Amino acid sequence: MSTNQAKPENSPHILVLGMGGTIAGLASNPAINPSSYKAGELGIKTLLATIQEAIPGNLKLLSQQVANINSRDLCEDLLTLLGNLVKTSLENPAVQGIVITHGTDTVEEAGFFLSATCGKLAEKLGKRVVLTGAMLPANAPQADGPLNLLDALKWAATAPENCPGGVFAVFAGKVCLARDLAKRHTSALNAPLMDSPSSPVGLVNPSWMYRVRATQEACGDDLPIPQGLWPWVEILTSHAGARSETIVLWLNSQVKGLVLAGSGMGGTHDAWKDSLLSAVKQGVALVRTTRTGAGATMSDIPEKDLEGCLASGTLSAPRARIALQLALNAEKEAQLAGKSLTWQDFFARIAVLPEIR
Repeated sequence: MSTNQAKPENSPHILVLGMGGTIAGLASNPAINPSSYKAGELGIKTLLATIQEAIPGNLKLLSQQVANINSRDLCEDLLTLLGNLVKTSLENPAVQGIVITHGTDTVEEAGFFLSATCGKLAEKLGKRVVLTGAMLPANAPQADGPLNLLDALKWAATAPENCPGGVFAVFAGKVCLARDLAKRHTSALNAPLMDSPSSPVGLVNPSWMYRVRATQEACGDDLPIPQGLWPWVEILTSHAGARSETIVLWLNSQVKGLVLAGSGMGGTHDAWKDSLLSAVKQGVALVRTTRTGAGATMSDIPEKDLEGCLASGTLSAPRARIALQLALNAEKEAQLAGKSLTWQDFFARIAVLPEIR
């Protein structure tokens, strides 16, 4: 393994981007309480140094620190920065693949964002973008970060004939499409993909690979990366005792869209009915999902959707929010170009996919 070769940007290499997170975190008393730690303490070069002896000798790496944050503080400006860097790097003939170390708290947002804006490009070029991270800090006795990072590097370098290009994620010895990420547990080592269709990294499951190819074929073209201010979209959860004032307060702001995390199959409280009608009339984009954490939200179920409101399919609320922001931004760019496409057209392109088993 080499990370300091002469002019590495001109020779074939895997680009490793550091975003911080638990994988780069340190606990003050790791042996006794590894869950009490500060994220984003170690740089990406240090993380790579800890696994240097295990990295295949023919694998050349180039690393770059993009950020070093607790991922709960992920912001849209950082997503734009990361997306632009990934897109530019994919177009570099010397870059064979990209690995991104990222905090698990918001890795599903980053994973979906990159899938929706860079996935088709990666697929076309036969290159893999691989997100990974950790559930334990770097100095914990059983730290999971080193093995996750090593597996991610190996997956990024997998021969093209064994797996198509695209945006993936690797955790706890498993790999999944990054668009399927959803953290479902506070501490389990496989939390980011425990409910996601996945395959062992070392022995690819043919049925999973079939699903990967079918999903990629169903996805539309990459959406543009927002440059500057992103459309303002919020997530609202329907619950017992919900009040119409909740919606009204947002209608008095500059919010452009609302993701409604409903109960059960995505139904919302009747107290919201009139205020949601007002939102539609005001031009606020609405997407409906479920707060249950699993299962799909389908159009016109459990009752007919408001005109213009879309169901999120299998997307969780955090991913549906990113999808809606990207769709609203794409609509704006289309209008500037004289095209009549709507945010619903773009949302469907990246979110409303046929059921794939």
